Amino acid sequence: MATDLEQQLADLRATLRPGQQELADWQDGPLAVSAVPGAGKSYGMAVAAAMTLARQKLTRAQQLVIVTFTRSAATHLKQQVRKHLRELQLPLSGFTVQTLHGLALNIATRHPQLSGIHLDQVTLITPNRHHRLLRQCVDQWVVDHPQMYQELLVRGAFDGEETERLRRQSVLRSECLPELAAIAIREAKSSGLSPHQLYDLAEQVQEEVSVLAIAAGLYERYQRLLQAQQLIDYDDMILAALQVLDNLSARHHWQQQVFAVFEDEAQDSTPLQFRLLEFLAGQRESASLNLVRVGDPNQAINSTFTPADPIFFRTFCAQSQQHNRLATMNQAGRSTPIIIQAANFMLDWINQSDLTGQEQPFQPQAIQAVAGEDPQVNANPSPEGQGLEIHTPSDVYETVDLIGQRVCELFEANPDTSAAVLVRENKQGSFIAERLQDPDQPTDLAAHGIEILDVGGGGRPSQVPLEMLTVLQFLARPHSPDTLKAALQIFVARQRIPAQDVHPLASQPEAFLYPGPLDPPQSELVQQARIFSCQLLRARWELPHYRLISFLAIALAYNATELATADKLAARLSQQAQGAPAMTTTLPILQELISSERFDPVDVDDVETQYLRPRQLTIITMHKAKGLDWDYVFLPFLHERIIPGELRVPAHSQFLGPFNLAEVARAQIRAGIHRKLSLSNRDPLPNIETSWQRASDLKRAEEFRLLYVAMTRAKRLLWMSAARQAPFNWNWFDWQRQTKLDTQIPCPILKPLRDRFPQAEVI
Repeated sequence: MATDLEQQLADLRATLRPGQQELADWQDGPLAVSAVPGAGKSYGMAVAAAMTLARQKLTRAQQLVIVTFTRSAATHLKQQVRKHLRELQLPLSGFTVQTLHGLALNIATRHPQLSGIHLDQVTLITPNRHHRLLRQCVDQWVVDHPQMYQELLVRGAFDGEETERLRRQSVLRSECLPELAAIAIREAKSSGLSPHQLYDLAEQVQEEVSVLAIAAGLYERYQRLLQAQQLIDYDDMILAALQVLDNLSARHHWQQQVFAVFEDEAQDSTPLQFRLLEFLAGQRESASLNLVRVGDPNQAINSTFTPADPIFFRTFCAQSQQHNRLATMNQAGRSTPIIIQAANFMLDWINQSDLTGQEQPFQPQAIQAVAGEDPQVNANPSPEGQGLEIHTPSDVYETVDLIGQRVCELFEANPDTSAAVLVRENKQGSFIAERLQDPDQPTDLAAHGIEILDVGGGGRPSQVPLEMLTVLQFLARPHSPDTLKAALQIFVARQRIPAQDVHPLASQPEAFLYPGPLDPPQSELVQQARIFSCQLLRARWELPHYRLISFLAIALAYNATELATADKLAARLSQQAQGAPAMTTTLPILQELISSERFDPVDVDDVETQYLRPRQLTIITMHKAKGLDWDYVFLPFLHERIIPGELRVPAHSQFLGPFNLAEVARAQIRAGIHRKLSLSNRDPLPNIETSWQRASDLKRAEEFRLLYVAMTRAKRLLWMSAARQAPFNWNWFDWQRQTKLDTQIPCPILKPLRDRFPQAEVI
């Protein structure tokens, strides 16, 4: 007869779907779990962890290690596991939930003699300090390689003019080479490549100017600066932990403490991170791994801006399948059937097209509706209207008006539901929020009692200290091309001056700020930028210094939260300057506040808890929406130029041809890693042209995966649109000044979707 605990475990297992049950039934060995959107990965992992703890009776001596990639996800998983343990009346022990980097740092600091990391001697580098370090690397590399630097300057689209030379020099030193350093260093370091190994890889590419050789030189200088300043970065945490676990005695010590490792979001792992988990999950008595990896290769949306690569999880799944160690969570109760059908159709159609070249965007894995007896409440809910609507507005203004009207209709009929607009770029979200909040526009959401949460705009208070520092540095050194360019970029982003290319303005600061009679006449856009900049410079001399930050906050049109943050910052600076702030004292103090990240912005609300509120329209990027869902989801501005888009390089940034140096380096490093791990053939590393094509294919594939993620956030209604007229470049779009719109081609999936679901087209 079953005991009470056995009956409770059986009842808990009954709440799971087939794929989740295989996860909960795990007892030992490796297991790959490939899940679809809405399948309940987190719930399944939390239940599986609780059942494993109940069966194994684990204690502090040997624990279940659960690894995820963000602190918020780790907190959520920990709460879920504890909830199930309480219901089972079991001790809240025997497990730990950590981020991967937190786990690595714990291992490294427990063995400082092996890892070389002493927390009292080294500091984790902050993002702002990291940017400065990269600029230092570039400056050192330029001094050490003057001939190669000059060769880069005159290659590509250089016309020989001195003005163009100055502009190219500004772009190369402040943008292209720092970007190359940031991407290549992280890509190489996260894959376990040292600077010397990157040099060896560069020698395998037969080119007159080797991008990888430049990257290796920057990487070498970066490592020297880290060591000299006693700094570590996030990749150093992983490398240091691996250095500890390479020691047989230390490895056995940790393996004795770890019963098994559960990994969430495994599609975002790097090779070194996987190796770390393999070490921990290894069983001393056997060659087996107690390792469970859960992920969705079709939701890999970080590989174009992080070292994550879905090929590694796909390979793990394929290897697990050969040993009958692959489980699939393909039933999802989140969405109404027509949304599931649309997502599946999109996946198959894109895979069969040639839109992504040699890159296959999706793993063939269809979402299935849940069975009739599914325990989830309101699984696969009934649709709102048709459940899928595809619109073709005349322009982006009509697009926003249609969204406003539809939101009002939906909330009027169903006040307790939720809605979101998912955008590709924050600038699109700002446009939607501003137009919907403008009382002169057709739809007034406030009059209907509907709140708007612009998540991209809500993150701005954290940028206030850095923006203040940047503008103050410009006021202190207005004739510096670097400080002028940084300030102008903020003025454009804040829409205080018309959108324009700021590089030619910053290349000759004196001619821009104080043009003489012999200088060529300035255009109207340049004049507006000059007038605004000179007004700020004048304020520096006419206002008391303690009033300057408040004045700048008003000049930059900060909202209430940002103004409160600026006031708090001004008070803090005045306090630390002992009541007598001046430019010479304010700048070092502000720099230190930002570098140490010891200044918290003023938050009028906890934004994290607001995303899913009823009767609220949440405006959020597609990337940030991953892991969330709403009753109604709106996807506007689905144009081919944006999804899938193209990797574009401005003429002034073309130094070795129409290629982005950082993307070329990334593609070549990945090709080398794939070859090293036997994930590809033994062909030589691709040249610049081939690498650029591979980077383009990867970018398009990831954009389609991002659209797939966005579509699968919807429960009852998926609203999609591509206006006939839209901005050519959203960064330069100013709707209040009626920036010119251009005819845009819709995203290639929209026409096939209309043909497949004709009832979804709204005329």
